[in-house]
Amino acid sequence: MKVFKSLTVPGLAAMIGLIATPAFSAPTQYPLTLDNCGAKVTLTKAPVRAIGLGQNSAEIMLLLGLEDKMAGTAFWPSKVLPDLAEANAKVKLLSVEFPTFESILAQNPDFVAAALPSLVGPTSKVAKREDFDKVGVPSYISPSTCLSTEKVKDQYGSRDRLWNMDLLYQEIDELSQIFDVADRGQALIADFKKREAALRANASRDGKQLSYVFWFSSQSPSADAYLGGKNAASGFIADLLGGRNAISADAEWPTLGWESIIAANPDVIVVATLDRNRWELDKPEAKIKFLNSDPAVSQMPAVKNKAIVIMDGQAMNPTIRTIYGAEQVAEQLKALGLTK
Repeated sequence: MKVFKSLTVPGLAAMIGLIATPAFSAPTQYPLTLDNCGAKVTLTKAPVRAIGLGQNSAEIMLLLGLEDKMAGTAFWPSKVLPDLAEANAKVKLLSVEFPTFESILAQNPDFVAAALPSLVGPTSKVAKREDFDKVGVPSYISPSTCLSTEKVKDQYGSRDRLWNMDLLYQEIDELSQIFDVADRGQALIADFKKREAALRANASRDGKQLSYVFWFSSQSPSADAYLGGKNAASGFIADLLGGRNAISADAEWPTLGWESIIAANPDVIVVATLDRNRWELDKPEAKIKFLNSDPAVSQMPAVKNKAIVIMDGQAMNPTIRTIYGAEQVAEQLKALGLTK
């Protein structure tokens, strides 16, 4: 199996060049009020002690060059993008897992951006939005993760349509407005749009629409697998590469037994690599070993054809990592001879 390349930021150097040029976007006018996940968020000035709760929120701020305006970060399923490591080292790490509300307040924050409602939301283990309102700290939740829990009764919710990069572009644009760095936001969006268009130009070798299963992790080989749902970022990656998600569940993160996964009969199995190491099957090597050794699973055509690729697990969340993950998959599909 071909080992995928580590994630890099190919547009970063060009983007920094754009950032260094005179401003072309109008400066932010404060007070700034945004509609965010059913709430009004008002900022009277650009934050100078922001907290990035969740990897996506933190990495967007780092891509926008805001490390000097950040008082801390928390909740990192994967290591920071290599090209952002130096900037990230300047920012205090509160926890790679869920931080406490008290540890956040100890940093004297003036703004909190959260990647998930489980970090700032009605059922959050950390704090609810009103908790931050009470102490006068504006909070912002990624528009990509504001999901309904009516159809599926779990904290992750479900989508009624396929996620796409427009929600990510909205998030980048709004965060750049909040910090009064609109030009940087537009440069970053332009870079992602260029890369998205390049990926859509890919096609399968025989014109067939490939079907995918995106396996995030499992507590054990006998446990149900956490998979990327049909309308989640995984479904978007499949669509971006001219294929489809073989999993039709509405949930953002459905859990399925291997009997159901075998029945889905994907052409390609995408296995996640996670740095958190919460479970043994967070490791891609452990996943691949299981796929090839389980008596039933090893008979799947995708496994027998060695159509197994590795992708950064954070890319299965609707984040900036999604486009990087799609690029990883595209590179490996080409090496396997599945795409032109």
